[in-house]
Amino acid sequence: MSQYLLYLVDLIAISILTFGLYFPRHRRRDLVVAYLGVNVGVLAVAGALAQSTVGAGLGLGLFGVLSIIRLRSTELEQHEVAYYFSALALGLLGGLAAGAPGLSIALMALILVVLAVGDHPRLFRQYRHQVVVLDVALADEAALIAHLEGLLGARVHRVSVQRLDLVNDTTCVEVRYAAAGMPGRVRPAVPGAVPPPSARDGLAAGLR
Repeated sequence: MSQYLLYLVDLIAISILTFGLYFPRHRRRDLVVAYLGVNVGVLAVAGALAQSTVGAGLGLGLFGVLSIIRLRSTELEQHEVAYYFSALALGLLGGLAAGAPGLSIALMALILVVLAVGDHPRLFRQYRHQVVVLDVALADEAALIAHLEGLLGARVHRVSVQRLDLVNDTTCVEVRYAAAGMPGRVRPAVPGAVPPPSARDGLAAGLR
């Protein structure tokens, strides 16, 4: 009876994970199918392994190989990887831990709470990360940061130059910054830099 209870709790947990947390926040439909499929598949096979003479270690090893293949088959962002492994863990907890249903349910709840808090839209929402291609070659890091801050209208915390093309006069840089709108965070734009969209809109309105 406890095994069937865990099956039910797992289905409730994966529904909360997929339809209550992931999809409302990220709106990627294909991963909804992936999370549901991997969870139910892991739950089914783990439950079968728990009732057979095959060692659970063999089953976990097979799932590890399958998860690596799945993650290499498409590009996933880090938060999507976290949801993927959480769906995998929920299925394993529901299928292999029939001897301690209370502990399994508590661990399932812990996974959901951690994802709900760690992936909350209001947590560090001002911080951004993107790759920017500049139409100017800047080898000096201080000048590069000043140019990016004027371009983005934000405070740059870290830059990593991925490609510096002196022939075509371009710079490809990975930048981490605090988004505009944070009081006291934005620095003045440098000469020649493109103003942020809000400034361009205000300038256009003033000209009209």
